[in-house]
Amino acid sequence: MTRIALGRRGAGVGTGHRVPWWLAVILIFLAGRVASTIILLVYASVQGENPWSSGQPTLFDYSSLWDGRWYNIIAEGGYPQTLPHTADGHVGESQWAFLPVYPMLVKIIMVVTGAPWSIAAVSVSLLAALGTTFLLSLLVSRVTGDSTQALCTLVLFQVSPISPLLQLAYAESLQWLLIVAILYLLVLRRFGTMIPLLLVLGFTRPGALAMALTFVLYGIWRWRERRRDPFPSQERWWLAVATATAGLAGIAWVVIAGVVTGVPTAYLDTELAWRSVYIGYEELIPFTPWFHALGWWLPAWGVPGDVTVWLGPLIFAGLVLLLVGYLFLPATRRAGTEIRLWVLSYSLYLLAIFFPQSSTFRLLGPLFPGLAPFAAPRNWFYRVGVVLAALALQVVWVGVCWAIDGADWTPP
Repeated sequence: MTRIALGRRGAGVGTGHRVPWWLAVILIFLAGRVASTIILLVYASVQGENPWSSGQPTLFDYSSLWDGRWYNIIAEGGYPQTLPHTADGHVGESQWAFLPVYPMLVKIIMVVTGAPWSIAAVSVSLLAALGTTFLLSLLVSRVTGDSTQALCTLVLFQVSPISPLLQLAYAESLQWLLIVAILYLLVLRRFGTMIPLLLVLGFTRPGALAMALTFVLYGIWRWRERRRDPFPSQERWWLAVATATAGLAGIAWVVIAGVVTGVPTAYLDTELAWRSVYIGYEELIPFTPWFHALGWWLPAWGVPGDVTVWLGPLIFAGLVLLLVGYLFLPATRRAGTEIRLWVLSYSLYLLAIFFPQSSTFRLLGPLFPGLAPFAAPRNWFYRVGVVLAALALQVVWVGVCWAIDGADWTPP
């Protein structure tokens, strides 16, 4: 059994007592959840009455705000066959923006155990988060060959600014579990085994199309390296099937929403309703939402219009350069091609379709395997500093995005 050496200076250093790998993972998970729980409890204690809960709600009620209510509605009543419309005739917000796996799974737990929504939903999120933590450790250990770096990656994951999502009534932790499981199977080259997970991913959270792009890029990379690393026909065929499955899973909900409601664009129209409060109702044209958002946010922050015209594209270009720089860092290259390709694919996916606002930080969550390079440095001042900074930002994220202050326009 793999064990982690614990000496006076911490995991992987010196001699002394040895902690089983699985126990180290559990301890890191528990420490992260305790930290997030304390932060959530403090904010819950001063939370006023709001559209989702009474004042000073319990921890479970406080963990079920915002989109947690949409998932609750789905679990109790499913999806409407007729799309709601605003007073001016546009498609409004509805359950169709949220995929069914998470609320249906929570509903099953509720029926079996008799637990209320909030407790069942948080329980599902926590169990998925624990599984994600174990698989992330396996993935990083496999691609880096460094168990200490793997444990440090887990620490960063557990204290990251958005890590409270691991215990909130959101589908994120379940999505992250599927993502890390698929990436681990990709590293193991178990392409056929990925197929059922890809189907579930397509009905859990948007992102299956990004996984399809990852597989395409992975196939190109394997083909180029075939003389050094053989790429047999059986693997090629299974990868092709997995890629097609991911692509179909990525559009399946769009088709289902269109068939059930009789409106082919039902899903996209529903998603666009959320950004209408910023820029009105606009068609989704790939890679334009970021420009629309910067054209709205910069003037809202007081930037003159003539400056916005050139500053917006400059910021977008800067984000692309940051992504390229990250992908070619030595530590990133050592983290494995599979993780790099996923980070690239999902980032391109966000740049293509996402309208940046306060939920941007949550939407960056699926990039979590990309934390591995940041766990590579061995300097303890660096490690402690990063952890403290992440915890501080976690306090900020909960305060700005999760806590509700009147008519709050900063959803998580």
